[in-house]
Amino acid sequence: MKRHDQMDVIFLPADKGMIKIYAYGFSPAGSWGQVFTEYNNITVTVKGYHRKKTIIRCLSRLNESLLNKMGDK
Repeated sequence: MKRHDQMDVIFLPADKGMIKIYAYGFSPAGSWGQVFTEYNNITVTVKGYHRKKTIIRCLSRLNESLLNKMGDK
């Protein structure tokens, strides 16, 4: 049995750039996967077993990183 890995890519336009979401793995359902989110020069990576929950967790961490960066200024 051959395993075909694929990467899902989602682009979300934002006021000051583009949020890019890359989801890799999660096939078959319930198997391990990894999600990367990028916005400007910030990249966040999260691993998990549930695709939707992992994407949400990765976006939440990206948001926290952006808020921390804004607080440092």
